[in-house]
Amino acid sequence: MALRREVVKVCQRLYERGLIAGPDGNVSVRIGPGRLLVTPAGMSKVDVTVDDLVEISLDGSHLRGSRRASSEILMHLRIYQHRPDVQAVVHAHPPLATGFAVAGESFSQCVLPEMIFQVGWVPLVPYATPGTPALADAFDPYVADHDAFLMANHGATTVGPTLTMAHQRMESLEHSARILLTARQLGRVNTLTSPQVEALVDARRRALPDSPFSGCAVPSDRRSTN
Repeated sequence: MALRREVVKVCQRLYERGLIAGPDGNVSVRIGPGRLLVTPAGMSKVDVTVDDLVEISLDGSHLRGSRRASSEILMHLRIYQHRPDVQAVVHAHPPLATGFAVAGESFSQCVLPEMIFQVGWVPLVPYATPGTPALADAFDPYVADHDAFLMANHGATTVGPTLTMAHQRMESLEHSARILLTARQLGRVNTLTSPQVEALVDARRRALPDSPFSGCAVPSDRRSTN
């Protein structure tokens, strides 16, 4: 029951912070070997209760619950199948981060220490129709090496060893998008140096030894106006 309440709390926080609207977004968490708890399809997440959550198997079979699992469940399943370290997945439509995805941009610059430490490099997953096997397939090249993903013309997905961390990474992604956009409007984005990035990556590896990190781009002159 505690995990059910935690999923509901995360849904409410996503809504309250403007990271989803209407029936947008979905949340899932592992609850045992080969078993997941996932939000239902078609419901505004702010209205979801513990009784609305759906239990499914890792192959997508319905196990428990009166509602149908989220339409994005194939994407969640693909992540869990490839990442045994992942215990939770959060998908949302954070406005600013999604704006970068609509513009065709990943978060590849080494700019914010918190982003490097907590999230790592965020790739742009190519567009595929939401809720289809094609979208799950689009994640395949990126799942093993990243903990957060921008989805072209769609939204963002974050994962973590706990539901709390998966949710925090979503908030950090949107907050970083706001900061990066502000810096661009001011006319300059200064990147961190290679030694500075290496120190952060070392700290991340010590704190999160099971979490991947594939690196980010450090321009030789430390500065970018893109």
